[in-house]
Amino acid sequence: MRGKPSFLAVDFFCGAGGTTNGLIAAGGYVFAGVDKEGECRRTFVENNLNPDGTNPAYLQRDIFKKTDDYPDGEQDILVEEIKALHSPLRSRYPGVPLLFSICAPCQPFTNMSRNVGEEREEGRRRDRGLLGQSLDIIRRFMPELVLCENVAGIQNKKYGGVWQSFMAEMEEDYLVGSAVVDAVNFGIPQYRKRSILLAVRKDVASAATREALDENGRLVVPEEDPDEPLRTVRETIGHLPPLEPGGVHPAIANHHCGKVKEVNRKRLAFIAPGGSNRDYIGTGLELACHVRLKEGAAGKQSGSGFSDSYTRLSGDRPAPTITTKCYSFTNGRYGHYDMSQQRALSVREAAALQSFPDSYEFHSKSLIRAARMVGNAVPPKLGCFFGRKLSTMYDSSAVSMAA
Repeated sequence: MRGKPSFLAVDFFCGAGGTTNGLIAAGGYVFAGVDKEGECRRTFVENNLNPDGTNPAYLQRDIFKKTDDYPDGEQDILVEEIKALHSPLRSRYPGVPLLFSICAPCQPFTNMSRNVGEEREEGRRRDRGLLGQSLDIIRRFMPELVLCENVAGIQNKKYGGVWQSFMAEMEEDYLVGSAVVDAVNFGIPQYRKRSILLAVRKDVASAATREALDENGRLVVPEEDPDEPLRTVRETIGHLPPLEPGGVHPAIANHHCGKVKEVNRKRLAFIAPGGSNRDYIGTGLELACHVRLKEGAAGKQSGSGFSDSYTRLSGDRPAPTITTKCYSFTNGRYGHYDMSQQRALSVREAAALQSFPDSYEFHSKSLIRAARMVGNAVPPKLGCFFGRKLSTMYDSSAVSMAA
């Protein structure tokens, strides 16, 4: 490995490794990913290679503290594991800051899933405290740099000011900034609004960083990458060969798609790229939910629901947000833009729209689980951009002195 990495990083809630892939592309060295679930281990480890040829460790741990009320917590064990991995790297790369990426699960802050059952709802209530638990780990390590990503809705007051409280606690020791950004403005071919928080420890912040604070004394979080053009669906996935519904390509990893019922093939054959499911009305292909969405006399939508379910992507625009249900066109605008293909996106296509390279393989025999890995991921390009941004905000000589 030539030279020093820009930072040493731990990717909390790493999942399949979107953030890690981006941070490594930004010149960082990700020595560990942390996730409670083991399903993503192989995908995370095998697809991510640090500049010295090593793979990040996958630490399958629950970051909550162990208490009488929650005996499954493993925070103390996790802290010791991170220390053991970080210590030799800190000696090898003096003056290189530690970066914590904290992209906690977004499900507790979205209304998309309802009636999830009492047990899952309790889990979601607990998961709304993940930022607070992350704060405990931050205080135990005091990393020089912190990156947080979550859904835009986490800032809604109905969630009790979770994001705002986290920022306020961080501001005791860090310069902090927050913004809602759209991934489409960073060269990622989908509309995906996300809350981004950047933090630099006050004692290592560079002079240029201090001079660029806004009127409230906070970091300015960029809302676009001016070097990246708007990217469309067609230019992102158009190179991939066509598939029949339920098809699996023999040579391209994850280029497989879900089966489609005959009536839904007829719907896809009828709907134009970028069309609305209101276009089905009067064809005999409409569903009751489509009829409720018909336009009123004043041009306003009547009824409630989503006009993009059972529809096709537009090839000449970015995609809508890629979710865990991207394999099914009944769950959103995920029908392929090519009118000759009566199917939804393949996992490979969805991953490309998330900005994963085609070589990134999601290891799962289940189409649904592979799609879940893709939909839950942070787009690597987003992680790369903000990793690079953070790498310009610290003073390496201050980091050496602090160490």
